[in-house]
Amino acid sequence: MEAHFYTVSVAWNKDRKGVMCSPELDAPASSAGCIEVATPPEFPKGIPGIWSPEHLFTAAVNSCLMTTFLAIAENSKLKFTAFNSNAKGKLEQVDGKFLMTEVHLNQP
Repeated sequence: MEAHFYTVSVAWNKDRKGVMCSPELDAPASSAGCIEVATPPEFPKGIPGIWSPEHLFTAAVNSCLMTTFLAIAENSKLKFTAFNSNAKGKLEQVDGKFLMTEVHLNQP
């Protein structure tokens, strides 16, 4: 398989917030393929209610599970009526560095 590339840009707008966009995403005109991102509220000057890098990392793992399931189900001709998954990512300090050390996936 050839390499695939995904283009994402981020621009700071104020405080600890910015806007992340991808020209490759077909999104509603109101967001134009962009989402607001910020420092999570657990950190100094963090902002609640906005997607953080930690949320996006956890979401990437959870959406990967879903898309992998969908591909395997399709290739196996498996009929299913629903797919739901919850993910909980763990950020902790290890040797003085912040690391995402775990992502737990489970059914709701």
